[in-house]
Amino acid sequence: MGERQSDTVYELYRRGCELLDQGDHHAALVPLTQARNLEPTKTSIREALGRALFHAQRYEGAAAEFEAVAAAAPTNDYALFCLGRTMQLLGRHREACHPLALACSMAPHREDYRLYRDRARRAASIAAGDEPTGP
Repeated sequence: MGERQSDTVYELYRRGCELLDQGDHHAALVPLTQARNLEPTKTSIREALGRALFHAQRYEGAAAEFEAVAAAAPTNDYALFCLGRTMQLLGRHREACHPLALACSMAPHREDYRLYRDRARRAASIAAGDEPTGP
């Protein structure tokens, strides 16, 4: 019985990833949510679901998925980056700074990570009434 559930979870995950790769983000939500509900500790499933939610502009849900991935795999720079980007899109720039800074420190070669980290810092600074610094 357990093996059958694993096959089903994998099939749901694969189908969701295929839809995600095809750009059908809303359709990808269905199998990925089902897979996550069956295997809530699988970070690969939660990351894919977070991506689908992000691209479907369901940022609160995306943030929850990326937070779960980052909590389970704290060295996953991509999940941290996605969490930070999601926070930015929710207007929570101050909260975005920490995961974006962590992602930058883990993958210093990623210019996109630095770009969004710096944007979050500037926006948080402006929101706090400070003078913006840096690029």
